[in-house]
Amino acid sequence: MNNLKVFLLMAGMTGLLGAVGSAFGGQSGMVMALVLAAGMNLFAWFASAQMVLRMYGARVVGPAEAPELYAMVDRLRQRAGLPMPTLAVAPHAQPNAFATGRDPQHAVVCVTEGILQVVSPDELEGVIAHELAHIRNRDMLLMTVTATLAGAISNLAHFGLFFGGRDDDDGNPFTALLMVLLAPVAAMLIQLAVSRAREFKADAVGAEISGRPLSLANALRKLEMAAHRIPMEVSPAVAPLAQVNPLSAARGGFVKLFSTHPPMEERIGRLEALANPA
Repeated sequence: MNNLKVFLLMAGMTGLLGAVGSAFGGQSGMVMALVLAAGMNLFAWFASAQMVLRMYGARVVGPAEAPELYAMVDRLRQRAGLPMPTLAVAPHAQPNAFATGRDPQHAVVCVTEGILQVVSPDELEGVIAHELAHIRNRDMLLMTVTATLAGAISNLAHFGLFFGGRDDDDGNPFTALLMVLLAPVAAMLIQLAVSRAREFKADAVGAEISGRPLSLANALRKLEMAAHRIPMEVSPAVAPLAQVNPLSAARGGFVKLFSTHPPMEERIGRLEALANPA
């Protein structure tokens, strides 16, 4: 169901791109906006690992600097059927973790110094397994594609705002204005929905890798509580990569639509259901 939801969301974003492209500049304008967005996001995709590590202030560590942590990641990545990722530690007191890199061969798993002090070894395994799940699911590639589509839609809308739409007699200025205003918002909402769906998927696959869904659930509780108490100085651009939103906790209701992460109670509830199937 998670994969089907993502497929439908991607189909919806593609359809939105076609509608906006038809309204502003036709096929040629749509292609131009798509190429521009793709170029920007492909650069970010290839350079993502080093860029993100710098933005978090993280340092790469090996078996000599962090033998227990390195051994844990090595053991879990073998269970996941992945090559050994680069391991890094970020100097933040807030307990958190993230994965980045353009593919499994160039992946990075990073934990903060705070998480090493807060969670138990079993809970840390659950956290790392979640990040390895993102790598195995190739979520960085998926999110690059969604960012490209969302960027193309926004570019087209901006082109329409500053240069006008197609020169034909059938155009409706009011409809065009609504598309300029609403299309980028709709694209952003779809992109955020895909991000939330991939977090649910990473929780499920991470629980499978570690074999301890409750350990991950317990870790998420601790990380959520700490995110409210311990601030993290990090760019909002890379905050969505973290296992728990380091800037603000996700909430339900209307605000949920604008969150990169699902509500924590939903994530924990699903993990508990995996541990205790009916």
